[in-house]
Amino acid sequence: MSVAVSPLLKVENIRVVFDRFVAINDMSMTVPDKGLRFLIGPNGAGKTTLLDVICGKVRPQIGKVLFNERYPLGKFSEHEIVRLGIGRKFQAPSVFEQLTVMDNLEIAMNQPRGVWDLIKARSGKEQFEKIEQRLVQMKLQHSRHKVAGTLAHGEKQWLEIAMVLLQEPLLLLLDEPVAGMSKSETEQTGELLRDIAKEKAVVVVEHDMQFVRKFAHWVTVMHEGGVLCEGTVDEVQQNEMVQQVYIGRRVEHAG
Repeated sequence: MSVAVSPLLKVENIRVVFDRFVAINDMSMTVPDKGLRFLIGPNGAGKTTLLDVICGKVRPQIGKVLFNERYPLGKFSEHEIVRLGIGRKFQAPSVFEQLTVMDNLEIAMNQPRGVWDLIKARSGKEQFEKIEQRLVQMKLQHSRHKVAGTLAHGEKQWLEIAMVLLQEPLLLLLDEPVAGMSKSETEQTGELLRDIAKEKAVVVVEHDMQFVRKFAHWVTVMHEGGVLCEGTVDEVQQNEMVQQVYIGRRVEHAG
């Protein structure tokens, strides 16, 4: 007999309106505690706004978001939501470019100290092991003493993902992580996300459909602020409503 597992994140009937524009319309979704989920859909479908709601940047007018079964996220500030276990990486890499890779990772460690204290302090054995684990996972172990500003675009992205992971989130939110990457960087990023998704929940907003087809465990298609359909890549591609939305938009842009 199988035991029902409660979702890590539960989005319930949320609605977000900016002036008169309905960005999210009665949207519901659940996210399990592990796995790689992609959010796809046309521009303006509400994907990034949904991430903004989850991380507390935007408050829904209606509905709620429940995290880890007991935390209604609408009651918490952005930094409190980070402490609850939700980490987010935006599209453009945001690292301390004048500092080394190691300096960046030491700053990111989840410790109750100021930034400059972290720069000056030597990490203990446990902290060092955690940093080393992420360096190896991101294949940055040979770049530990490099200044972050000298890294390639993909390496900066991997460094920032490592920085977010060192805060030990249960849920990782990523907004177009492979934008601007080379083919090999994109491939390596997909493998990294698969690896991360073995230990925690990963939700990715993405437009690169080739990347989605190759690496997604589960796909949620958004359209006009709501969920159009969900399923595996094959199920989504065969869905008639999805085909109509995407074919319709291609015809519209071609006209």
